[in-house]
Amino acid sequence: MVFWDKIFDQVSAGYPDVTTDTALVDAITMWFVKNPEHFDVIVASNLFGDIITDLGAMLQGGMGFAAGANLNPEKQFPSMFEPIHGSAPKYAGKGIANPVATIESVRMMLEHLGELHAAQAIEKAIAQVLSGGEIKTKDMGGTHSTEQMGEAILGTLMAGN
Repeated sequence: MVFWDKIFDQVSAGYPDVTTDTALVDAITMWFVKNPEHFDVIVASNLFGDIITDLGAMLQGGMGFAAGANLNPEKQFPSMFEPIHGSAPKYAGKGIANPVATIESVRMMLEHLGELHAAQAIEKAIAQVLSGGEIKTKDMGGTHSTEQMGEAILGTLMAGN
């Protein structure tokens, strides 16, 4: 992907304070498993980005937890926030999907827009519900529905805990 590397080098030159490195996707996936804490931001093409984010989702607990963003740091153009799993149409209306990644996408958007208090409140509510261990969707080994998980997070958020 020589063209991609060339464009990355041109863009990154505008950010001299940011340390960058390049690697092949197979090496990244190996390092991602071995030392995930080493990575802060990964810039990749859509194909390789999908591979890396799916792996990252599984490292953090599964596709139901991972949110992603395509950011415009200068905020000149819209940024996009979404759960890594996409819309997952095969689960629509069944009440079995874990809504955490979708809620986390909203939290990331609010943070990006400067709504830090709201973003932190959502993050705290998610963490409190998950750490309580009482509400678990199917992907977590539980029997709770999408709605029940969402209501638990909303209830915690509204209670201000």
